Amino acid sequence: MNMQISTPKGKINISKEVIAHIASTAAMECYGLAGVPSNKLSEGLTELIKKETTRKGVKVEVVDGNRLIINIGIVVIYGTKISEVAQNVMEKVHYTIEEITGAKVEKVNIKVLGVKVVD
Repeated sequence: MNMQISTPKGKINISKEVIAHIASTAAMECYGLAGVPSNKLSEGLTELIKKETTRKGVKVEVVDGNRLIINIGIVVIYGTKISEVAQNVMEKVHYTIEEITGAKVEKVNIKVLGVKVVD
């Protein structure tokens, strides 16, 4: 189901893929984030998604047509405080999606899937 915004002049439909792309792009801007892993991480692959396809690590749920629940799996950089990185990602994604789409973001759930040592 797409997100739908009703205006006096008509309706706007925004696909979940677009919202996922916005969320992943916002998340990638946060300090301490090594990346957003692909959904295949659960299958044993530990490769981080390339920047242009990061939306694959984001799941978007649309509630009542215009409220959003965003689930993001992240990998943080070793040496950063995991709770602060997760909180920053949560706030950045929440703000960015609401600012760009005008939709109400109900929740942003973060799942820390790993820690990466950066040289």
